[in-house]
Amino acid sequence: MYSFPIGVLLESFQMDTIKALDKAKELGLAGVQIRVTDGDLTPENMTAEKRRELLKAVKDRGLIVSALCGDIGRFDDPDKNPGMVERSKRILDMAKDLETDVVTTHIGVVPEDKSHPRYGVMQEACSQLAGYADELHAHFAIETGPETAATLKGFLDGLHSTGVAVNLDPANFVMVTGDDPVQAVHTLKDYIVHTHAKDGRRLRYVEPEIVYGLKEKDMLGSSSFVELPLGEGDVDFANYLKALEDIGYKGFLTIEREVGDDPAGDIVTAVKFLQGLIG
Repeated sequence: MYSFPIGVLLESFQMDTIKALDKAKELGLAGVQIRVTDGDLTPENMTAEKRRELLKAVKDRGLIVSALCGDIGRFDDPDKNPGMVERSKRILDMAKDLETDVVTTHIGVVPEDKSHPRYGVMQEACSQLAGYADELHAHFAIETGPETAATLKGFLDGLHSTGVAVNLDPANFVMVTGDDPVQAVHTLKDYIVHTHAKDGRRLRYVEPEIVYGLKEKDMLGSSSFVELPLGEGDVDFANYLKALEDIGYKGFLTIEREVGDDPAGDIVTAVKFLQGLIG
């Protein structure tokens, strides 16, 4: 029915890189997203030779790199932003070395009010990122969730570029802002370059500023929402995939599983679930 390739965020397996690549191959996946913000896989630690070795390991298993995960923090501090912009550029350089054009990232919560002081600070940083990405014919893809799709679209429209684009995570909308992921696809259609296949449910409303102000471990353990295996949450995947098809999206559905006692098992379930919908 659909032609979306299925991938996985490699760290979701909670295995070392080579074992995780082997598992992705075993599941018949098309690609992998790789986090490169800590450990041995950062641009600072990955020499040109190591990058070639990693790319070979990916290709030897019949996989491609769908994107890099380049989350390094919020772009809302004018004193810290220059360093963060430069580090993000180095992550994008590494992405090109690994033959992908996409780096996904969080930038913080975009204020709904464009006159908010933080709005201009974030837009200036993203303007610099967009310009660099345009030069490389690539994208920094903001992961959805901290703000509504309409607010994010307005922010992106102000950049007049798709160098900063969208990594659409439907579960984040469901769990945090309460936005409809299906409508979000249509709202953000001009910017979507990568997606996460994740599911969840909101248990109670908490301001996104509070949720995304937590450290990652605390956020994942929040009592305001729960991440669930694909098909067990409130994301309407049938209509979500139809919406992606309707806008002409051809990119990856990249499975992300951040919690649970058996994430590798949940990934197997997710692959079967998506294959059942794709047909």
